[in-house]
Amino acid sequence: MSPVQERLTDALYGLGWATVKQLPEPVAVRLGRAIADIAWKRRGKGVQRLEANLARVVPDAGPERLAELSKAGMRSYLRYWMESFRLPAWSKERVSAAFDAKDIHYLTDGLAEGRGVILALPHLANWDLAGAWVTTHLGVPFTTVAERLKPETLYDRFVAYRESLGMEVLPHTGGAAFGTLARRLRAGGLVCLVADRDLSASGVEVRFFGDTARMPAGPAMLAQQTGALLLPATLWYDDSTAMKGCVHRPITVPETGTRAEKTSVMTQALADAFATGIAEHPEDWHMLQRLWLADLEPGKGPKAADPGAPA
Repeated sequence: MSPVQERLTDALYGLGWATVKQLPEPVAVRLGRAIADIAWKRRGKGVQRLEANLARVVPDAGPERLAELSKAGMRSYLRYWMESFRLPAWSKERVSAAFDAKDIHYLTDGLAEGRGVILALPHLANWDLAGAWVTTHLGVPFTTVAERLKPETLYDRFVAYRESLGMEVLPHTGGAAFGTLARRLRAGGLVCLVADRDLSASGVEVRFFGDTARMPAGPAMLAQQTGALLLPATLWYDDSTAMKGCVHRPITVPETGTRAEKTSVMTQALADAFATGIAEHPEDWHMLQRLWLADLEPGKGPKAADPGAPA
């Protein structure tokens, strides 16, 4: 982006955080839906990419069904943003009531054992709300990573926002982040990572809805190096006011194989768990970017490896 575009982007996000959280909730809901419908009708690159991705998730869907899914997907995506803009102003009671988690005992039991837990999620529904629920309702702090955005002021906004929700946020660059995450896990802490997309050279190839994609090696590598529990989790919206979520069974470290082979097996297991949740709630998967290797533009191969990036 040009410097002017960067300043405009930062200003728009700042306006969202400053203004939307002051709106009455019904007004914010209607505003988010209206913006989503306008964006969907314009059929920009993000909407077209979302629809193309959904065509892989629901391969038997015809054009009409795909259009319905992409419209619902944009509404889900804007619901995420409206909730995120408003989250810092929500009371603990409001956050606790806004999320209903199934099989959360996998998480709480793992933490009670003191071995550290890695919670890995795809871009489903509102992962920030789930994180806020963990820090407020469960009273459990955790560490996560954030991709460095441009302009730097926008990245700072996201870090400040997530820290206001009780998260420790590390920059998604360099080996230092991986080392810090490992230390948190060895101390019995919780690490949460959004882990369904990694186009870097360090990404692990997986089969995902019938084709090859790359996902980050970090969750599996951290589990191997620290002995932490690796738990996939998926999220979705339904007709109620509370977002729903499910913590899946732990992914165990294979007993045999090299580190790379173990990482491949574990990352494929993560991909399979993510695929289960995405297939059940495709309209809540906010993947408006290219994911499968076959969809990458010619000449735009993987980025240089980030040697320590966990997600």
